[in-house]
Amino acid sequence: MNLNLGNIDKIKSIGKIDYVFHFAGHGELIPSIENPLEYFNNNSFNTAKLIDYIRNKKIRLKKFIYAASSSCYGISNIKTHERAKIKIEHPYAFSKFIGEQIAFHWGKIYKIPVISIRIFNAYGPRSRTTNVYGAVIGVFLKQKISNKPLTIVGNGNQKRDFLFISDLCDAFYKAALSKHDQEVFNLGNGKPRSINTLAKLIHDKYTKIPWRPGEPKVTHANIKKIKKMLNWKPEISLEVGINHILKDLSYWKKAPLWTVNKIKKATKNWMEFLRN
Repeated sequence: MNLNLGNIDKIKSIGKIDYVFHFAGHGELIPSIENPLEYFNNNSFNTAKLIDYIRNKKIRLKKFIYAASSSCYGISNIKTHERAKIKIEHPYAFSKFIGEQIAFHWGKIYKIPVISIRIFNAYGPRSRTTNVYGAVIGVFLKQKISNKPLTIVGNGNQKRDFLFISDLCDAFYKAALSKHDQEVFNLGNGKPRSINTLAKLIHDKYTKIPWRPGEPKVTHANIKKIKKMLNWKPEISLEVGINHILKDLSYWKKAPLWTVNKIKKATKNWMEFLRN
């Protein structure tokens, strides 16, 4: 069922529900600097409205799975386990983490089985393309289609823990069927790759743009817990995943093209507020 969580309290009945996979919300980091309240409303408050609807309607869920964000760890630059210190760097990370805590609190008090999965750098075919500056792979693919140089932030040696969508879906499926409750799992490939490596898999033209404060040099998911408790492991390498995406580049034809000047304008507030 596709619905607007902001209006969920107006729905009298949805019918029988066994599982809720909560992916709804705003997913881009940079625009959250300009619209923090909008991000809080969508990612935090609407999460409360969703799980409170479940409480009010006395829906007996088998599992509520919250799609959380690894951005809650901030600038860790190390292999990160679920017990790592939470260090919020921007409104997006704040809004997603608060949403997670809301889900756990409601779940504990009202006996709703909740699992939170902190996603690292997910990608795949048909990744959303919006009018805001966002995920690197979508930006690169449109630049490739347009035969423009890929805009590499900093020196390109920063690494990201890229996870293909089919591996993500498998993890969420296994979490839903598990008997676990009130658990947090990190979800990544567990093998970070550099942005330079990613760029070479996509195109042969590059240009460098300034480093952005408030971002880690490395995102690296410690996936020992999810591998053990859910019997899950990643199957798709970055090379295989990107090759799969490149077979259908036409999907990104209507995506916005981000040039150096457009990126500079889009990240102006980000650079100003997170510089220190």
